[in-house]
Amino acid sequence: MSQIISGGRTLDPAPTDAPIHTPKRTSRTLTRNILYYGSEESLPEQIPLRAGPLSLVLVSGQLRHICLGEHEVLRRIYVAVRDRNWRTVPSRILKLSKSIMLDSFEIAIEIENRQGAIDFCWHASITGSPEGTIRFAFDGLAKSSFFSNRIGLCVLHPIRECAGRACEIETTDGQKSEGVFPKIISPHQVFKKMRSISHQVAPGVLADICFEGDTFEMEDQRNWSDASYKTYCPPLEVPYPMQIEAGRRVSQSVALKLRGTPRYKPRDRKPVEIVVQPATRTRSLPRLGLAVSSTAVSLSKAAMERLKVLNLSHLRVDLKPSSTGCETLLRNAAEEAAILGCRLETAVFLSDDAERECDWLRSMVERIRPPVCHWLIFHQSEKVTGSKWLALARAKLTSYQPTAKFGGGTNAYFAELGRSQTLDAKFDLIAASLNPQVHQFDNQTLAENLEAQSYMVQSARQFWPGLPLAITPITLRPRFNAEAKSPCAIQSSSELPTEVDVRQMSLFGAAWTAGSLKQLCESGVYSATYYETVGWRGVMENRLGSPLPAEFPSIADAVFPLYHVFADVGEFASGSVVPSRSSSPDRVSSLVLENEGGRRILLSNLGSESQNARIPAGTRYQRYRLKFLDESSAEWAMSSPESFRATPGRLVHVREQFLEVEIPPFATARVDCA
Repeated sequence: MSQIISGGRTLDPAPTDAPIHTPKRTSRTLTRNILYYGSEESLPEQIPLRAGPLSLVLVSGQLRHICLGEHEVLRRIYVAVRDRNWRTVPSRILKLSKSIMLDSFEIAIEIENRQGAIDFCWHASITGSPEGTIRFAFDGLAKSSFFSNRIGLCVLHPIRECAGRACEIETTDGQKSEGVFPKIISPHQVFKKMRSISHQVAPGVLADICFEGDTFEMEDQRNWSDASYKTYCPPLEVPYPMQIEAGRRVSQSVALKLRGTPRYKPRDRKPVEIVVQPATRTRSLPRLGLAVSSTAVSLSKAAMERLKVLNLSHLRVDLKPSSTGCETLLRNAAEEAAILGCRLETAVFLSDDAERECDWLRSMVERIRPPVCHWLIFHQSEKVTGSKWLALARAKLTSYQPTAKFGGGTNAYFAELGRSQTLDAKFDLIAASLNPQVHQFDNQTLAENLEAQSYMVQSARQFWPGLPLAITPITLRPRFNAEAKSPCAIQSSSELPTEVDVRQMSLFGAAWTAGSLKQLCESGVYSATYYETVGWRGVMENRLGSPLPAEFPSIADAVFPLYHVFADVGEFASGSVVPSRSSSPDRVSSLVLENEGGRRILLSNLGSESQNARIPAGTRYQRYRLKFLDESSAEWAMSSPESFRATPGRLVHVREQFLEVEIPPFATARVDCA
């Protein structure tokens, strides 16, 4: 038996010991899609397909979620076109024809990739047979001359089903060997010169994936916080960027075949089961902070009061002692930290004139007296902190605040840390940044990639035992192109900056943030620094509103929905996180917090369909308060956050075995257990 609660209304009436209070909402100004994911554009069509026992979906010319019942065999098959700076060139479908039967299909598709000097068109033939064979073959033509780092087929292998599992590799010279999908993140290519790979996908069933048209190899995409291993071509040992002449053709194919007799249960839409682990496995919450705003607008008194609610551990400020305005930036950050009652995570970017810069920095902090908790030391021309720079900074700055930790690592991706592995015991902590869309940019990819974040923490623990990991900063979009080899095109002032994501102000942004906090808190990260305080990369809009309201349609002087996720977690800042497991983490993420006052569960729907999540009621908790951050409450929560937070939610008595919560699209449900 279960009791279902939906979007703030009770489907199966339950007694309460307080009347339902419905506060006055603000008038609706944002459309549904903007509230959902920040854009008026509709989500791409998903075409369900079957190839015998295999189910899959065609989305925007890509095959996704190729599954044998509940077992995901491949996450994605697609064609990638990357420019000379590794940026993905967007695709546009020109023509699509399809013949879809109950257990087979034939798809023909024409796509163009155009951006800047790149003009590449290709045709794909995609088929699925009743025997469980899928083939994706493409033939492309360069219609202009351009430089490219990659044009080719990519196959993504899911980490949940593959990590630590055995496989067999056949190389291009016909040799076969046993291999293993790495459990800990592999800094370098996992397999090279691949012709095929085979591995078990279910008891008695093997998947054979064969590649033609080029030499393929595999990398571990968790290095960039993607939840997959990627088999791609051409190999990285081929010099790039490649000169692609107009008229050049590119043809490749990949085929998936099943061996054995598949026995499987069809996937169903049963409720997502949330299993909460025993309280003995709790961890203290990590130190959570925000970066200071990159906008020129100063924080208002109202913004400061709202930020206090988050109970932040620290603010991050980035300093380049060689640049002008450094002292003003530090002074402002110190004042904000003092008002918020937190400390500073100070990231220092040194040049080759590091000794003079450290002397100047020491004199500056003596004048300003900032409350520093972490010094993160980087060099402007190095991807990973050299020990000599950290030793120099420690010698110059330790006596100012002896309790402050000295760390370093990379201001870019975890991949740089793994490839270097030069960090040693001289570091008090190591640092790496994170964003979920280095390779792909759709909502579903961002939701899937959450799973990779815990692997980064676990791998760091293996690489550098005893050294805490600080993930800083965490952003939705890359802050800069760490792999750029040539200048990027100058953006128009009417274009949204590449480091800004419209989902920052959306319900999806809040759901993703809750999912990220779950992964990092449960894995035992030392600290996590997210986003910024104010502005279109922050947790709230500034009082002047969006500089580009048509592209970033936020509400002036309002908070973003993800603000309330941090506020919900901040109320448990002195508590702990209880590990929990979702039976379908791509659909619903669960974050469980606990302190002396009780338990709080944040359930986040990461997709466009309502989801039912089932929580065991047990005997300890019989009363729950439920509150929804969803389409119906979002503008109220954004425009009047104080009023929204002052309303505790509906009190529900549970006498059944489960509490079943229906979570609207992209919504976050807060379940307080009393």
